[in-house]
Amino acid sequence: MNPDTPLTQCPLSPLPAERGRVLTAAQLRALGVSRAETNMRCRPGGPWQQLLPGVYALHSSRLTGEERVKGALLYAARDGKGGGGRGSAVPSQGVAGVAGAEAMVTGLAALWLHGFHSAPSLAEQEYVDVLVPRLRRLRSTGYARIVRAAAPPTPVLLMGVPVAPVARALADAVAEIDDAGVVRLLMAEAVRDGHCEPGVAVRELNRAKLLGRPYVVDAVDTLLAEGRALAESRLYRLVRDHALPDPLWNVDLRLPGGPHLGGLDAYWPDHAVALELDVRSPRQEDDVLWAEYARKRETLERLGITVVHITPRKLRESMEQQAVVVRTALLASADRPPSAYVVVLPR
Repeated sequence: MNPDTPLTQCPLSPLPAERGRVLTAAQLRALGVSRAETNMRCRPGGPWQQLLPGVYALHSSRLTGEERVKGALLYAARDGKGGGGRGSAVPSQGVAGVAGAEAMVTGLAALWLHGFHSAPSLAEQEYVDVLVPRLRRLRSTGYARIVRAAAPPTPVLLMGVPVAPVARALADAVAEIDDAGVVRLLMAEAVRDGHCEPGVAVRELNRAKLLGRPYVVDAVDTLLAEGRALAESRLYRLVRDHALPDPLWNVDLRLPGGPHLGGLDAYWPDHAVALELDVRSPRQEDDVLWAEYARKRETLERLGITVVHITPRKLRESMEQQAVVVRTALLASADRPPSAYVVVLPR
């Protein structure tokens, strides 16, 4: 029988003619194509091909990266809430329904979708990692690699695909990579191009128990250093571009003959205004860090010094607003009682 001979009395007009269509067995049955007909069309030399169990491409050409991703998501969602399972024909939102998504792309494929230049293209990647709830009864197969999460994050929609947030995708990618150079490139790009904050990325790596790998620890040190350097560069630009008075940069404060009061990223001695970048070390507990921040701020403010905290994210996303915060603190100094005398030392 010629593979192009019609295999059913039902017209196949609902099936698309374009090359890139990927459907599940359930979706094909809803369109009038039986399992036997599907199997025949997927035989060697036939016009279709099977991507993964229960997932088919309606062409026999090489798969595109986008088709591989869609196929992996359809496979992962076929018996979950994402659609395409028993009794599900063509779901209204398919695998791209982000609200309550039962499966989302993670790992290197997700990083590429987020725009990482250091991630290989979808067509070049050997596997597509798909994040699913831990209790899903689903196995990795073919090019679809299943990653489980006790509490999956809320996905974002990119190119019509539910994708794990950058920090989670980065941790899932690093878990499968043993090339220190590749890990450094991915982590540096995550911070340098503003995809996520260093602390958020490292907390995900810690959650995935990856900080025991020496090359990951080395990459984390680079990531944190680059994150701080970028934040400091933006802080210098904030002062320059918004015509703020020049502060003393990177200083330590001490009481005369007394204890160390803490380090600061910028200090305006004539206004008794201190600025600190809120770059928390992810290797410590947040409550410990908050206690340190609160202790320092309380001590300085008792001495009449106003403390301004700015996060790297706010510097990146709302620099003008942060400049207003600093300027307001500087102007308000004229209405405050004089501060205590402190010794300013380079840090």
